[in-house]
Amino acid sequence: MFIDESYINTLIEQAKSATDEQINEILDKAERFEGLSHKEVASLLHVTDPKLLNRIYTIAGKIKEHIYGNRIVMFAPLYVSDYCVNNCKYCGYKHDNEFCRRKLTMAEVEREVRILEQMGHKRLAVEAGEDPVNCPIEYILDVLKTIYNTKFENGEIRRCNVNIAATTVENYKKLKEVGIGTYILFQETYHKETYEKVHPVGPKHNYEYHTTAFDRAQQGGIDDVGGGVLFGLYDWKFEVMGLMLHNEHLEKEYGVGFHTISVPRLCKTEGMDMSEYPYIPTDDEFKRLVAIIRIAVPFTGMIISTRESLEMRKTLLNMGISQISGGSNVEVGGYGEHTTQPQFKVTDERSAIEIVKWLMDMDFVPSFCTACYRKGRTGDRFMSIAKSGNIKNVCLPNGLMTLCEYATDYGDNELKQKVERIVKENLPKIKDEEVRREVEKNIISITKEGKRDLYL
Repeated sequence: MFIDESYINTLIEQAKSATDEQINEILDKAERFEGLSHKEVASLLHVTDPKLLNRIYTIAGKIKEHIYGNRIVMFAPLYVSDYCVNNCKYCGYKHDNEFCRRKLTMAEVEREVRILEQMGHKRLAVEAGEDPVNCPIEYILDVLKTIYNTKFENGEIRRCNVNIAATTVENYKKLKEVGIGTYILFQETYHKETYEKVHPVGPKHNYEYHTTAFDRAQQGGIDDVGGGVLFGLYDWKFEVMGLMLHNEHLEKEYGVGFHTISVPRLCKTEGMDMSEYPYIPTDDEFKRLVAIIRIAVPFTGMIISTRESLEMRKTLLNMGISQISGGSNVEVGGYGEHTTQPQFKVTDERSAIEIVKWLMDMDFVPSFCTACYRKGRTGDRFMSIAKSGNIKNVCLPNGLMTLCEYATDYGDNELKQKVERIVKENLPKIKDEEVRREVEKNIISITKEGKRDLYL
């Protein structure tokens, strides 16, 4: 197993002796966009000096700007089933919670997708509890086919990421065949004793099977995988080290690490006692860990959820977050109605269009782009382009074109005015003159001629 708890604990303890000079040498390397080894990350976990912390935060923002520019990818979750045989102590869907469970029919999936399309979304994260009887892989495959086949007015979902339980190589092959984007699975915690404590029964109790799920996904042909932990189940320093070792394992075995890392923080939900969780990071610790992850794996996308407040999401956008959900609902069927129990409490309840406007007010480019997946820029191919520094040369153009499409189809006058400003300010940032001319031509085709889904 690539997660050795004794090794991690020893590294964390030894790293306490790192000098300011050694820390600055590590940060010099990070500032050159070279990424960091897990040993170097260990030394940063103990930094509390304000001057060094400020440098970490500054480098994190610089890395985000250098690699991806100022675009922020937009997405929304779609919960399709809350049946679950696990009894995860921190989850609103745990088996012992008594409420009227449901899974969406295909007609209901289509209804939810139409609503999401009317919100302007092009990228979804499909979410479901683990229940091989009520929610088998065949059901998920039908859901994905229904999503891709549902096109309402100018709306269509162009990429579905999938966040479902660890499964077999054969099932991952089926997911690949139906055309998923990224396969997402949160480890929750890399600390085995804690893992087994918070997952007392059910198939998720098996630490080894869960931790090696990405290996089976890669073997099944899925080369974009997204990891994450639920910060607050155990010490955040240990969890960050677990993420780094897991990423290095994937790079060694398959040539590519995490496509994305999510950083959800434990929050209150039905049937849990928050006093049982003494490891929840403070806001300052949370900012530190996000920034450290960003500088450690500079070419990995980072996702923040609606668990966090508007203020925290704003802060983290400047420390390297590259994807954000908007107008999210975490109930099964929740976009059309509110009849079930949410998986967790949403803190940022703003609509998608409010978040799009908010991002533009901070000079970000909200992006609805799904081009990389459809152009085959996945796995090691995506990483090679990112590491060459060229990925932002398609991110910004595609972001601007999809933003213009969004404004044309769903925007009010205020939003359209904001988009005009963003386009005017960002077109000159496209250094390749030929690409810039093509983007300008495509924007006219989108806004004046009604063309859709133009991308590089």
